[in-house]
Order: sequence, then C-alpha cells, then structure tokens
Amino acid sequence: MRKKIQFSLLLIWAILFSYFFILMLKLTLQYIPLKNDAAFLQIKQTEVSEIPYYIVFFYIHVYSAIFVLLSGFFQFNNTLLKKYPVLHRNIGKVYVFVILFLSAPSGLFIGFFANGGFYSKISFISLSVLWFYFTLKGFLFIKNKNIKQHKAFMLRSFALTFSAVTLRFWKVILVYLFHPAPMDLYQIIAWLGWIPNLLIIEYYLYHQSKK
Repeated sequence: MRKKIQFSLLLIWAILFSYFFILMLKLTLQYIPLKNDAAFLQIKQTEVSEIPYYIVFFYIHVYSAIFVLLSGFFQFNNTLLKKYPVLHRNIGKVYVFVILFLSAPSGLFIGFFANGGFYSKISFISLSVLWFYFTLKGFLFIKNKNIKQHKAFMLRSFALTFSAVTLRFWKVILVYLFHPAPMDLYQIIAWLGWIPNLLIIEYYLYHQSKK
C-alpha cells in the first residue's frame, strides 16, 4: 500500500513537473534567436541600453536555468541513483557547475535591477546567494561522503531552482484573483516564488529527522 502511494505521488509530481517544464521551455524559446527586445526584455529597455553586460547576464540566466531545472529533477529519482550511480554523479556535476558558475552569478547580477523596487531586489539577491550557498554546501558534503547532509542541501538547492516555476505560477494566480498593480505584483511574487518552496523542504527535512 505504501509503495502504491509513493508511486502515485511520484507520478503526480512527474506529470506536474513535465507540464511546468514545457511551459518554461516555451518561455525560453521566446528568446531564440537573441534579441534585445524579446518578451520580458520589452520592459527592461533602460537596463538593456544603460547597464553594461545586462543583456549578456540575462541570457546566461535564461538559457542555463532550463538545463538546471531538468537536471535537478532527475537527481531525486531513487531508481537512477541506485541503478545508475555514475549517471547520477555526472548529472549532478552538471547541475552544480551550471548553478555555481552560470545561473546563480547571473541571477545575482540581474537581481540588482529587478522590477518592483528595493524589496524585490532584496528577494532576488537573497535567492541567488542562498541558491549558490546551498548548492556549494551540497557539493562539499558529498565530497566528504556525508550523504545525509548532501541530500538535505541539494533538496534546498532544488527548492530554489524550482522557484523559476513557482514564481510564474503565483503570478498567474494573483493576477487572476486580485489584479494587482504591476509593481505590487513583482514585490509579492519575488518572495512567494521561493520562500514557500524552502519552507516545504525544511518541514520535510524536519519530519524526516524525527523518524
């Protein structure tokens, strides 16, 4: 019975992830080929024209995030871990490398110019710093053969990776229900995109520690 429940939950998670990943892929494809005014960049023309390298960091973040999202999803598959440990390690190396050297640094840079003012900027900067920190700690723990802490920190890392999805989910919900002003919306989803994710993971880790 327990295995059936676990399988059902895994199936639901896989379906939901696949759905949102396809949506994220569609969003990413809006930025191919490279343009200075594609999609979201239409409202960031001041930054594009006045901030050196803004467009470079923006595209690094957009293109790298989709690979991090996909590779992170497979890392928590027990079948992959047990039957194909080498593949698990190789995908993990890609996940860690892309976050530490591409996604998190570029996210930090563009976070300084986030819409929504001071509070939005603080949120996205905090998100990038924690994303880098959790990922680095997860990597260092597995290097020291501490599997328990490695898993805990990589779960935290992926919770922040998944904010790319949940941020857009909350945006749709809030616009549909409340029709907030654009700047108010950015300030709200800047925090809603990742704080609940991290709280869920912390609750899960706390619950697991009590078993």
